[in-house]
Amino acid sequence: MSKAKLLLVTGGSRGIGAACARAAGREGYRVIVNYVSDEKAAQNVVTDIQKAGGEAEAIKADVGQENEILRLFETIAKKFGPITHLVNNAGIIGRAGTLVAADPATIRKVIDLNVTGAILVAREAIKQMLPVNGGKGGAIVNLSSMAASLGAPGEYTWYAASKGAIDSLTVGLAREVAKEGIRVNAVSPGLIETDIHAAGGQPDRLERLAHLTPIGRAGSADEVAAAILWLLSDHASYVTGANIRVSGGR
Repeated sequence: MSKAKLLLVTGGSRGIGAACARAAGREGYRVIVNYVSDEKAAQNVVTDIQKAGGEAEAIKADVGQENEILRLFETIAKKFGPITHLVNNAGIIGRAGTLVAADPATIRKVIDLNVTGAILVAREAIKQMLPVNGGKGGAIVNLSSMAASLGAPGEYTWYAASKGAIDSLTVGLAREVAKEGIRVNAVSPGLIETDIHAAGGQPDRLERLAHLTPIGRAGSADEVAAAILWLLSDHASYVTGANIRVSGGR
């Protein structure tokens, strides 16, 4: 890979992560597509970027596990040098339902990945971006959700709570590292056309709820990616600690 901007997209094999990776490739970023299980999907994203003239590579790692996170960043540093940009995207929701009926193991898994994993990924990214470590600053975009504001009652209250943690992380971390030349922002997608709804046992969720948005439709992963790419870019050079709602007004 060349010496252009180096972006890591966690959970980059599908949905919003894949859309970000493809868009970033078109914008000239070198892209690391992180995935946990679907190697074929990750390689498809890499191939799409390469066919469009970009540079990309897929790296497998479970970013819900600290040892896997450390290995991921060590691999990146050895092969490509320090990352300059991060889309902290990997996340799960678990099966839809009420909190009282939720499996504690599911809640634990969601928190381990969506909260602890995201915090540790941000920590390792910042280590590589810090000037004291030879980095040149950078930009991080965390994936939150409108669920953090709406609560997801009767569906995914534990997931909503995990994304509330991401909102707090974004504000605190942005203020902590601003003087190091590192910007930290978030996006909060609303009803977006991805397979996360089917994974939660509600393949018809968008159909049922899209009319509740003022715009009157669900959004696309590409629309979310466009907001993320803006936050990563120098066009957002005076933006840190922000959380952009990509939700059709909901």
